[in-house]
Amino acid sequence: MQVLKARGKPVHRGRRIALAVIGVVVLVAVVGGVAYAFGKKTAPTSPSKQSNSTSGTPSAKAARDVAPLAVTASTPAAGATNVASNAPITVKFSKPISLGATLPTLAPPVSGTWTQPAPTTLQYNLTAPLIPLTNEVLTVPSGTGGLRGRNGSALPKPMSIAFKVSDGSTQRLQELLAGLNYMPVSFTPTGPAPAAQDMTQPQAGSFAWRWPNLPIDSSTTWAPGSEDIITRAAVESFQNQNGLTVDGLAGPAVWTTLLNDVAAQKVDPTPYTYVLVSKNLPETLTLYNNGAAQYSNIPVNTGLPGADTVDGTYPVFEHVTASRMAGTNPDGSTYDDPAVPWASFFNGGDALHGMPRATYGSPQSNGCVEMSVADAQTLWPLTPVGTLVTVIGPAS
Repeated sequence: MQVLKARGKPVHRGRRIALAVIGVVVLVAVVGGVAYAFGKKTAPTSPSKQSNSTSGTPSAKAARDVAPLAVTASTPAAGATNVASNAPITVKFSKPISLGATLPTLAPPVSGTWTQPAPTTLQYNLTAPLIPLTNEVLTVPSGTGGLRGRNGSALPKPMSIAFKVSDGSTQRLQELLAGLNYMPVSFTPTGPAPAAQDMTQPQAGSFAWRWPNLPIDSSTTWAPGSEDIITRAAVESFQNQNGLTVDGLAGPAVWTTLLNDVAAQKVDPTPYTYVLVSKNLPETLTLYNNGAAQYSNIPVNTGLPGADTVDGTYPVFEHVTASRMAGTNPDGSTYDDPAVPWASFFNGGDALHGMPRATYGSPQSNGCVEMSVADAQTLWPLTPVGTLVTVIGPAS
């Protein structure tokens, strides 16, 4: 019996059930609290509680970094005129750019290389001059295949910058033509040769007559830097030799061809000829070939009173084997000759040409310089476009 007392009283079954129920309740409460805590930690923020500011977020910064690239300035500026042929060409951008394979272009093209003197600037270093009087267009390409910023940004559309190059230097034109033997003067440069981009700029040096005894009046027809008749004749001769339109004006085609010929050392393949017509009786013509009188005292007829052959120096501008000539004589009669032979026109309708006459050496024409058909045929090959013709003497 004492053993039984030592074990104590047995636990009541109902009490054990109550304890179990309390434990389950506590466990449920703990689990519920944990679940509430996790739910609170991961629940999304209500839209009404979100900030309206995104300026400091990484996505906003990225959006700013890839904003479109823009051209902010250029030299020359768009629409510029009288741009020097050796002027620097630069393009500035709104962001740092990558100097890659896709670069701005010039049209017409001019040789040179692009460099990047600053993160936002491109510069074109000319290795040839801009051609005088050319309308240049600088185009900056756009899009994914165009010029790119370092951050990947691109121009939304191509950028075109148009400008016009200034007229060329007359003195430099004379220097280059003289160097290729198109003028009766030579040019001797002093100092180093000009840089490639400065080829249209005047160079230090001096001119000299190639044939001091050539009877051209230098005081009235020639001066360095002057747009005189000798220079115009040289331009016309150059145009004729190179298949260009003959107008005596040094435009882009003349400058381009002239610079190419200078680079190739392509000199005038024909001799320098000059014609002197004297109206002193008896009227004569002398042709000079490279400074020497090749044909002297050829009898000619000049214009009758009222149809004078005007004194002066003129370049031949049209050179044909035969020409139709029609008009009115000083006495009111008319003429129409369908094929006047061996004609070299030098002043309006006045020309050197052949004409059958009973005599030569006195005023008989309607302003032209007539000679025998045989003499005209002999002289014609030596009086091409650009040949200077001087008429001197008393009025008829």
